[in-house]
Amino acid sequence: MPSPPFLPAVSPFYFRPSSLDHLKQIHAQLITGGHKPPSILAALIQQYLHLSPRSGPKYARPIVEHETGEKPFLLNTLIRCSRPRDSILLFAHWVSKSTVEFDDHTYIFALGACARSLAKSAVCEGKQIHARLVKNGLMSDLVVATTAIHFYGSNANLGPARQVFDEMPDRNSAAWNALIKGYCNCSQEVSSDKNAREGYMLFKEMLADEGGVQPTDTTMVCVLSSASQLRLLEIGASLHGYVEKTIYAAEDDVYLGTALLEMYSKCGCLGNALTLFHRMQEADVFTWTTMMTGLVAHGRGSEALDLLDEMTGSNIMPNVVTFTSLISACCRAGLVDECLHLFHIMEGNKFRVKPNIQHYRCIVDLLCRVGRLEEAYGVITRMPSQSKPASWRSLLVACRFRGTRNWARRWLKFFV
Repeated sequence: MPSPPFLPAVSPFYFRPSSLDHLKQIHAQLITGGHKPPSILAALIQQYLHLSPRSGPKYARPIVEHETGEKPFLLNTLIRCSRPRDSILLFAHWVSKSTVEFDDHTYIFALGACARSLAKSAVCEGKQIHARLVKNGLMSDLVVATTAIHFYGSNANLGPARQVFDEMPDRNSAAWNALIKGYCNCSQEVSSDKNAREGYMLFKEMLADEGGVQPTDTTMVCVLSSASQLRLLEIGASLHGYVEKTIYAAEDDVYLGTALLEMYSKCGCLGNALTLFHRMQEADVFTWTTMMTGLVAHGRGSEALDLLDEMTGSNIMPNVVTFTSLISACCRAGLVDECLHLFHIMEGNKFRVKPNIQHYRCIVDLLCRVGRLEEAYGVITRMPSQSKPASWRSLLVACRFRGTRNWARRWLKFFV
């Protein structure tokens, strides 16, 4: 039997439709031809959301509305591929309809969206999804429980994350990693040595666990972050030895290598960091940024600027994170000339990185600390208006501290 005439057009859709209009044509052929197997409809939903995250949902949602029976396959695809906030609202909409029987994947994708969402309401919504999982007896599923740990850990809610972890009958490396990562991330956000230490102790529990689960490279990156936060060289060095003995040479993995660079730099062993950096087989923008930030933190700003030139010579361009890290480090180290040089070159034709509020505030604070008030005033006049009040306060406080009351009176009118 010859193939229906629309199938040749549908075939390329599995790969890369050239535009949203092209995809809509394929969709129209599917409708007119009556050829609507779930696998093709799911791929259609994915492509709509891939090509246009903003306008794609208005074409993808009707597919789910019209083609979803009691099975949640197409709904799961839409929740998985949508933006986090859209996924949460979509899940809530179908909860209210009560026409589809959700499976574990529905809850996993919805709870994962709550973990990724930046909205404050996502925490409450994630807790409600967790409650439904408990009610429906799905928490014994390994992936469901791991997703719940990831959700709570992402929102710095470590008590419930640990409770879910402790109640798991079996654990794999993903579950251990989710909780360890939660402790490590929380320690960075709130500067809590307690959480960093808990993350390290959890790693030791993992090694002693009777389940025989072995740490992965992801585990080691997270635990090395704890050692960096604690600034304990003996812990960091022992972790490095464990990596070399059980996984592979750190210089062969860009993520492990970068984590070790940060650890050695923060623990005061800049020589070890430099040796490892030069041995690494591959370095991305974060590797270069970590090494340059370490040099600046140890007062070696000129070497960091030389490394920046070497980085661009390797066809790796610094991004806004690079300049934020370097300018912040220069500010903490009091390296005024290096800080100003970075601030001036970031906007140039070579890098074209637009300064943000944090960059401006770092420069103003540093110039005020060293008494270069006229220059600080010049930077403030270039700042976005919404970020000026805090910098004006810094400048006026510096004027008072240095006894330059005439300047303070002259600039006070801008603040008022």
